[in-house]
Amino acid sequence: MSMFSVGLSGLNAAQNALNTTSNNISNVYTPGYNRELTQLGEGNVGGGVKVDAIERQFNTYVANQLNSAKTQSSALETYNNQVSQIDNLLADRAAGLAPLMQGFFSSLEDLASAPSDPAARQGVLGTASTLSAQFRSFDGYLQDMQSNINSQIKDEVTQINNSLEQIAGLNKEISLARARTGDAPNSLLNQRDHLVSELNERMDLRLNIQDGKTYNISLPNGQPLVTGTDSFKLEAVQADNDPQRTIVGYRDGSGNVVKLNESTIKGGTLGGLMSFRSETLDKTQNQIGQLAVSLSVAFNDQHKKGVDLDGELGGDFFELSKPLGYSYKGNASEIASVEFDTDNIDELRATDYTISYRNDAYSVTRNDSGDEVDFTLDGGVLSFGGVNVAFESTPQNGDKFEIQPVRRAGQDMKVAITDGDKIAAGDAGLDGEEGSSLTSFKHSGDLAVDDLKMSPGAFSDHKEYTLTLDSEGALKVEPAGATVLVGNQPFGVDSDPLEGGETVEIDGMSFTLSSLPTNGEATLTVAQNIIAASGDNRNALALQKLQSEAVVGGSASVSSAYASIVSDVGNRANITQVNLDARQGLTDQLRAVQQSESGVNLDEEAANLIRYQQYYMANARVIDTAGSIMDTILNLRG
Repeated sequence: MSMFSVGLSGLNAAQNALNTTSNNISNVYTPGYNRELTQLGEGNVGGGVKVDAIERQFNTYVANQLNSAKTQSSALETYNNQVSQIDNLLADRAAGLAPLMQGFFSSLEDLASAPSDPAARQGVLGTASTLSAQFRSFDGYLQDMQSNINSQIKDEVTQINNSLEQIAGLNKEISLARARTGDAPNSLLNQRDHLVSELNERMDLRLNIQDGKTYNISLPNGQPLVTGTDSFKLEAVQADNDPQRTIVGYRDGSGNVVKLNESTIKGGTLGGLMSFRSETLDKTQNQIGQLAVSLSVAFNDQHKKGVDLDGELGGDFFELSKPLGYSYKGNASEIASVEFDTDNIDELRATDYTISYRNDAYSVTRNDSGDEVDFTLDGGVLSFGGVNVAFESTPQNGDKFEIQPVRRAGQDMKVAITDGDKIAAGDAGLDGEEGSSLTSFKHSGDLAVDDLKMSPGAFSDHKEYTLTLDSEGALKVEPAGATVLVGNQPFGVDSDPLEGGETVEIDGMSFTLSSLPTNGEATLTVAQNIIAASGDNRNALALQKLQSEAVVGGSASVSSAYASIVSDVGNRANITQVNLDARQGLTDQLRAVQQSESGVNLDEEAANLIRYQQYYMANARVIDTAGSIMDTILNLRG
């Protein structure tokens, strides 16, 4: 090979090296760009140099490690951003529930000190209204977070689908480019690897490289998302168990949408959102709801045992939203009603439940733990966990229902009374004993009555009842229209005669009939005789005492329950932040390793420019020298 050919090969090599270096410098800030090197090799027999390849500096192992780290970092960062919002909300000293509950019970203490003072009564209504408004505000804030997560899930799914489609398209373009030139199309490879990196920031995926060239991507459970040049879509769909909940579905090759279990979606922004929702947001909503229900039911129950300034029994002080119930799509039966079981409110827990009907039998499962819970079935009403569930018709095998007892309990919480005189601060004497402030009774004839008791709300329609009994067990109640129960069964004209020892209940008043009259008839008269003492503070003291009683789940006071919620969210936020810092440190290290190999270093590239420029000039000098020699030889002939 002549000096001309050698020099030309060197010029070509130098030109390629300069082009590669220039390309590196121009793409120093291009996301996903991998530094390129010009690989030179010895020329054919006779000398010279040739360009073997323009090789991109990409380490598959490091890239996979970095993508995995980024998946976890992204999930933790998303989780941390969300949980920090709840932590700041609950722990706020000014806007949190703790100071408002303290203020409410302090106003009850003021009422107990001056039960007839209008200012004290208005103070109770004011603090109660502020407290209930804050419960509504908390519910609204947390529900807005649920809605925002639904929207973010939809956005993430859209972005994921776009990336999957682009990767499938790049698989095709790369395959065609290799077939045309035989060389690796570095630009397309960079684009594909960058898309894979972005996908891993959105959710955890599995990458399989077929034949060392084609990228196949699948979900962790193995369902394919990209197979060669084909891509499969994810869809944001409504959950079967909750119409307000958005989950992810998978559209298979037949066009059918399969709803994925929420636990299938892990890692990345999407996984972080779903983990936060199921682990923290749902739980916090239920805990706040349980607190609202427990406080309201306990307060209402005690308030009904008191008497107001008008001499009337106290009614409900707080109003609440009813429990929520949803029927799964395709059920043969629907839910007719869901009500709080106030007699068993201590069984109320901060969780949702799934009712299943299989093999002609019910089963009830806690959603937070997966444990089955005990229930009772009475007249088609299913009772468990502090709620009563009624169905429109008997469920069929395979029917499922979602029950959310306390999820939205605080959304409509408010004070049920507006007149301060209606606060039942006095003791109504609901012990039912003779001579009590609520009832007085007298009887004539041979009659033995024991255990006369009154329930809150008795005498709702009448002020006095007269009961006439005879030795045959006949019973007559005046005035007519009263509801009479004997042994919890309706008693009427066609009922069997009464017997001694039976329990009789009339409009909330109950007594045990020890024996029937032995001679003739006997009469029992029960009259309402409420003494409205303006200075009576006994029920106000009982209401104020609820602050320290275990009214939440039968094990915690309202203050300690709220403190537990704040502590739980705070600990979760702290753990998430610690894990994020540790994972981010590892991610940064892997990114540094990746950049040291694949990233562009401007100082190094500037040095290469000088080096390859000198290389180019040296080869140009070779050609120039060859030309001089040739001229000299030609001149010799003259």
